[in-house]
Amino acid sequence: MASGNEFPTPQAILFDIGRVIVRVDVRRAAEPLGVAAGMAPAEIWRAIETDPRWSDWQEGRISVQDWHEHLTRRFGVRLGFEEFCELWNRALVPETILEEKLFAELGRRFRLALLSNTDPIHVAHMQTNFGFMRHFPAAARVYSCTVGVSKPSPAIYAKGIAACGVPAEEILYVDDVAEYVEAGRRAGLKGVQFVGAGELLQELRHKGLIE
Repeated sequence: MASGNEFPTPQAILFDIGRVIVRVDVRRAAEPLGVAAGMAPAEIWRAIETDPRWSDWQEGRISVQDWHEHLTRRFGVRLGFEEFCELWNRALVPETILEEKLFAELGRRFRLALLSNTDPIHVAHMQTNFGFMRHFPAAARVYSCTVGVSKPSPAIYAKGIAACGVPAEEILYVDDVAEYVEAGRRAGLKGVQFVGAGELLQELRHKGLIE
């Protein structure tokens, strides 16, 4: 795990979700959608992420129903709303990267918060199906789709800091994307880049944050 600056014992820990806590495999969603559209999985997912309305989707300016209608119309596929949501959520692998017991341990000593670029379909799915969510108070879950801004904008880091309820320099921020970690550091957070569960656990033990 790459750490860019030393930090004292934090008062709060701010976690990214995708590819840090939750495994993301976009092929699981893109493959069946691609079959319906006659496109390769990588091709269709690239088209989705470069769609002109992608940022609107990630930042909550388009409804779930409108997103469903937009994509099915764009790719010429016939998918009902419920089926579309089920396919979309396949990208979130049920087996997490970090075990829930880590958050139970950390939650006894530190304030825990989430900071994620994500969408309403995934948010609803995660809050219903992933046990780790119980260790993060509802007010400490900062999603791009609910706050109207996404990483690496400084505004979303301000939201994350506010959710933690302590000064930025007292928050440890964990994210897998180097650009986002750097943006967090510019906001005053003590950022570390996540490269794997083993490395993170080793770093947390080294810092005396877990046993």
